Amino acid sequence: MARITVAKGDGIGPEIMDATLDIIKAAGANLQIDEIEVGEKVYLAGNTSGISKDSWDVIRRNKVFLKAPITTPQGGGYKSLNVSIRKMLGLYANVRPCTSMAPFVATKHPVMDVVIIRENEEDLYAGIEHQQTDEVVQCLKLISRPGCEKIVRYAFEYAKLYGRKKVTCFTKDNIMKQTDGLFHQVFDEIAAEYPQIENEHWIIDIGAAKLADTPEMFDVIVMPNLYGDVLSDVAAQIAGSVGLAGSANIGMECAMFEAIHGSAPRRAGQNVANPSGLLQGAVLMLNHLGMADVAEKVQNAWLKTIEDGIHTYDIYKEGVSTQKVSTSDFAKAVISNLGKTPVTLKTVKYEKGSVLSFPEIKRKPMAKKELLGVDVFVHWSGTNPDELAGMLKSVETQGVKLNMITNRGIKVWPEGFSETFCTDHWRCRFKPQSTEIMDKKEIVALLQNALNNNVDAIKTENLYSFDGKVSYSLGQGQ
Repeated sequence: MARITVAKGDGIGPEIMDATLDIIKAAGANLQIDEIEVGEKVYLAGNTSGISKDSWDVIRRNKVFLKAPITTPQGGGYKSLNVSIRKMLGLYANVRPCTSMAPFVATKHPVMDVVIIRENEEDLYAGIEHQQTDEVVQCLKLISRPGCEKIVRYAFEYAKLYGRKKVTCFTKDNIMKQTDGLFHQVFDEIAAEYPQIENEHWIIDIGAAKLADTPEMFDVIVMPNLYGDVLSDVAAQIAGSVGLAGSANIGMECAMFEAIHGSAPRRAGQNVANPSGLLQGAVLMLNHLGMADVAEKVQNAWLKTIEDGIHTYDIYKEGVSTQKVSTSDFAKAVISNLGKTPVTLKTVKYEKGSVLSFPEIKRKPMAKKELLGVDVFVHWSGTNPDELAGMLKSVETQGVKLNMITNRGIKVWPEGFSETFCTDHWRCRFKPQSTEIMDKKEIVALLQNALNNNVDAIKTENLYSFDGKVSYSLGQGQ
């Protein structure tokens, strides 16, 4: 028997959770359930995270969490519970299968069977943002080698376990050469360990266009957090409906399973919502628990129900559907089909008792890190870069001189263009003159000079090489 944590959530959550649990129990899932309260009631009781300490304890003890959609109250001060759970429990892999149910659910892509595997912990979703000047705010994009290694290896192990033939990587490393470049580099390194699985890389924009136009080109797609968030919803929608898709959030110790849609409060209490998304999350959960035989029985029964035209209102279509049913009646129809398989749709077959497992990430030896310069970011409301460069002469030290000024990444000094629009946020690069290596004491001296001469230095970024490789971006136009 497996012990799991369940949260029925808000809006339509209780109805679709009851339907989902009825189905998987009828299929033979041997589960002991601990129910917790999360979401709107907890938020409005004064807990800005939407979850109590006691509930955290239950989730961490049981390791497996099946969660219905929740409502986050409008207004500031409330943290996203989904993001908090994923990051605090180290749920690094978000897995979203997106499969066409044609001709029984309307889609322009009848031959589509794609799994989106999204990195879940870092990238821009670290949520590290600052306002730095009157006109400019920043958000830090953080990509780590361990983060890349975990998600890429997961993608290839998933493909191997489920008999997938190809893993595709989407990044924008033609522009973000350091961050997305690292993701692509790690993908190539790990792909070499799986010669039996085809691999390829696409730049995200053309890759997204191809996914929307010809999704049958793809099998498993792995990508950083933001791209994966956007494209997993796109893939689910073009497969037929976001309402039919579930997702898994997998970590080294814990896992969370859910529908990808929201709580739909306007439909709450009406017994009309489609439980399919949460049921698909539950199927992923059963596979994760090693109950592949139960997962297989549930999935085939669900496919048979869809094929029979027994549909909830959201996918009901005259001439295709045979019966419009409620949430509870849809669950009863799936239960009546347990043990049956679809005729037109592809029958699923899962490996019995197979569970993904991974070795611990082994950190590489520390590289030789050398300081080559510093970028000092300056808040200045002027518009002439030559004037700013003149001001910055007072900031230079005897050994460290101004090398370049950029504005929003574009080189504007020396030899900038008058046509370039400039904000009040300036990146001013200082580098040593007589040596390649710079002493950190020079940074302190530069900042002291800025303070003494009323130059508003708002942040610095050190410029390093690692094992002799320059590891910072040039100015656009350099």
